[in-house]
Amino acid sequence: MTDIASRPSRFPWPPIIYLAAVAISIGLWILYPLPWFGSPLSDILFAVGWIMVIGVVAIDVSAMRTLSRAGTTIRPDKGSDHLVTTGAFSVSRNPIYLANTLTMVAVALIAGIVWFMLLAVIAAFLTQKLAIEGEEKHLQTRFGKKYLDYRKRVRRWI
Repeated sequence: MTDIASRPSRFPWPPIIYLAAVAISIGLWILYPLPWFGSPLSDILFAVGWIMVIGVVAIDVSAMRTLSRAGTTIRPDKGSDHLVTTGAFSVSRNPIYLANTLTMVAVALIAGIVWFMLLAVIAAFLTQKLAIEGEEKHLQTRFGKKYLDYRKRVRRWI
């Protein structure tokens, strides 16, 4: 079995990327806080942020439960035993990464820290380049036409 068939990556990039993005966002906010909207718009964005948190938790729980029920790993550096296409995976091929990105956006809206919004975009881009593209090659190698058909039906992010 080739290396890409056995696992998508040697390193679990996504959690490191998102933790670094959070730390950098906080650091930049401390060093150089950017202006945020005043009331009443900030109050509306605050409420939208909390609604997003509820949605993010639902996406994450659905994705993790679906992976668990399928008997496959949640770890981005381990090989998939089964192609999961139900639950949150029927809407996004990467619902956990989508939830991570939306969590950062929600924090930006709740706390009024623009840096979280900007770093969310960068974290999503890096996750796609360092993790998702390798995972897609892994899944295509492991599951062939079944994965290609799934890829045609379901978008990478949303």
